[in-house]
Amino acid sequence: MVIKNVSLETVCGITSSLPENSLPEVAFAGKSNVGKSSLINALMNRKSLAHTSSQPGKTQTINYYNVNSQLYFVDLPGYGYANANEKVKAQWGKMVERYLYKSKMLQQVFLLIDIRHAPSQNDCVMYDWVVQSGYNPIIIATKLDKIKRSQLQKQTELIRTTLKAKAGTVIVPFSAQTKQGREEIYEILDKEVLHEEIQ
Repeated sequence: MVIKNVSLETVCGITSSLPENSLPEVAFAGKSNVGKSSLINALMNRKSLAHTSSQPGKTQTINYYNVNSQLYFVDLPGYGYANANEKVKAQWGKMVERYLYKSKMLQQVFLLIDIRHAPSQNDCVMYDWVVQSGYNPIIIATKLDKIKRSQLQKQTELIRTTLKAKAGTVIVPFSAQTKQGREEIYEILDKEVLHEEIQ
């Protein structure tokens, strides 16, 4: 996949209706500080189109990025932000659930998990939601540059077993710093979403 042009096309708040898109959608879900914006920026080859913040929980909307007029990257609100009040957390949950169940063009869900830690209860709930919505999420194990190479297999296995991931679930270790894992994600997008033959 070669990124030629990207733009933030639609922003949906809690009360907004979801857009009726005609292009395939790929959703990105994850905890507030897992590096979701950094991943999306790395995939789009942009430094700061997706807003990264030192304050977790900044994304409180569903953001649709048009990529190459071929597909949408859909940035879902980060969950598990400790300082958000219960009402706000419930609203975020409803937004994400509504999107997963209602989007007609959603093809694939990338669930981001911090490779340094076992998935949290929120991560496990999100994984189950995605599976119950009829998708086989691809796990992106972020912050790869923060662990030693020798820890990779152990941490990947910890993610797999804690999530009780279905057999064959793909886990892609990724670093926003080194861009390791980006090509693998592009290949998944080409094959599974754009249905292009990998040369």
